[in-house]
Amino acid sequence: MREETGVTSGSFPENLEQIPQEYFTPAQQEGTLVELEYDTYESMSYEEKDTVLHKRAIVYLPYGYSEDTPYNVFYLMHGGWSDETTYLGTPDQPNAFKYVLDHGMEDGKIQPMIVVCPTYNNESDTDSSSYSLALRLTENYHRELVNDLIPAVEGTYSTYAEDTSPEGIRQSRDHRAFAGFSMGSVATWRTFQYCLDEFRYFMPSSGSLTTDGEVMASMVRDSGHDWDDFFIFAASGT
Repeated sequence: MREETGVTSGSFPENLEQIPQEYFTPAQQEGTLVELEYDTYESMSYEEKDTVLHKRAIVYLPYGYSEDTPYNVFYLMHGGWSDETTYLGTPDQPNAFKYVLDHGMEDGKIQPMIVVCPTYNNESDTDSSSYSLALRLTENYHRELVNDLIPAVEGTYSTYAEDTSPEGIRQSRDHRAFAGFSMGSVATWRTFQYCLDEFRYFMPSSGSLTTDGEVMASMVRDSGHDWDDFFIFAASGT
């Protein structure tokens, strides 16, 4: 068994800080971006499993990544008019936020972790540009996430999941977070609704399902989890 060192060993600063300008340039200790390809099924007919889709996620591996070390995994979903390359770019053309991760880990402000940028785009890379379609796709996304993406990621890279069976994924939920902006925030709340067994940490930004707190509370009660069995960090801003 691997020694358990939870995400909760981290801490939050008392005040939010502006990202230093130098963080938007390459760091000395650079993480690696890789493209992870996996198979899933068309979203609207997922349960029939008639139409196979070949999809890609962009995966960030921290500097010094080792197969002998288990890593926490941070799943980061894009918003509208976007795709899996929006946050971090690609291995050949990284975006500035990739450098922010590098510097944050180099300076000890971010724990070394695996960051996964997937997409809820379905049969077209422009699906996220349709608001009504994106709403449906984000509500459906939990099936692909749990059944296909997590096994692909955590069966390939070193994480706290002993295996990628449903039970193995549930047992390692303390080491898994889901976050997203705008429509990706809606996807985050849907993950909270459907996947509390698989995720403990959530970071929604600029998007919600409802303003009715009782509806959100019922999601927790219906899932069988307690009030202190998950953690949400929510913020919006420039």
